[in-house]
Amino acid sequence: MRMCCLQKCHVFLVLKRHSKCTACKSVPLWRIQWRSSFSIKVASSPIILRKSHFSQQHLGLCLWVFMASGHYLHFLVFGKYPYVSRTQTQNVMKLLHGRAGCLADLGSGDGRLVFAATVEGFQCTGFEINSILAGYARVKAKWKGIPSSTATFINQDFWKTDLSKYNNVTVFLAPGVMEVLGRKLEKELPDEARVIACRFPFPDWTPTATEGEGLDQIWAYDMNAIHKLP
Repeated sequence: MRMCCLQKCHVFLVLKRHSKCTACKSVPLWRIQWRSSFSIKVASSPIILRKSHFSQQHLGLCLWVFMASGHYLHFLVFGKYPYVSRTQTQNVMKLLHGRAGCLADLGSGDGRLVFAATVEGFQCTGFEINSILAGYARVKAKWKGIPSSTATFINQDFWKTDLSKYNNVTVFLAPGVMEVLGRKLEKELPDEARVIACRFPFPDWTPTATEGEGLDQIWAYDMNAIHKLP
C-alpha cells in the first residue's frame, strides 16, 4: 500500500495539501483528534500540526504503557516480575505490624510495598535499578500526594550504600544474590532491625516468622537472632 504524503510529515511543520495526493484530498475538512500528545487541525489549507495538552486519560494511558514496558524488560533481564503481589504486600505488612522507623525496599519495582508502608507511618526509601520503574513510582507517589520525605525512589546502587540507618528492610531480588546480600546485611544492620524477604528466602538464615504460602510466602528475620548464628 502506498503511503500518503501526510504520513511522511514530521510534527510541528506547517504543510500544504499535496495537489497530486489522492489520500490528502480525501481528508475531510474538519478537526481530527489524534490520540497522542499532538492534535491535527485540518482546514481547507494549510494543514497545521500543533501540540496539545494531555488529558488525564491520555496521561494515565502513557503511564500504563511506560510501566508495562519496564515490567517486560525487567522480566527478560532478571527472570522475575518487578513487583510484589497484593497478597505479598499484605503479608509483609502483617510482619511489620507494631514496628516503625526507616524502611529500605530493595528491588522496589513499581513501589506498591513502599506505598503500603507509608500508610503505616514508615519513612521509606525504594531502591530500584530499573530507571523506568523508579520513574513510574515517583510519578505515582506524586499523584497520591505522598511527599518525598516519606517515600523516596532512587536508582542508587544499594550494594554500595551503607544500610545501617534502616531498622526495616524488605527484599525482592533474584535468588542468586540472596546469600551475598545476607552477608552485607549482617555487617551493616543493627540488632533491632528486621529483614523481610519476598518469594526467595535467605539460604543461611533461620526465619523468625513466616506468612503466606507458595509464591506469596514471605520470611521475616530479626537481626538480633541472625547476629547470634555461628
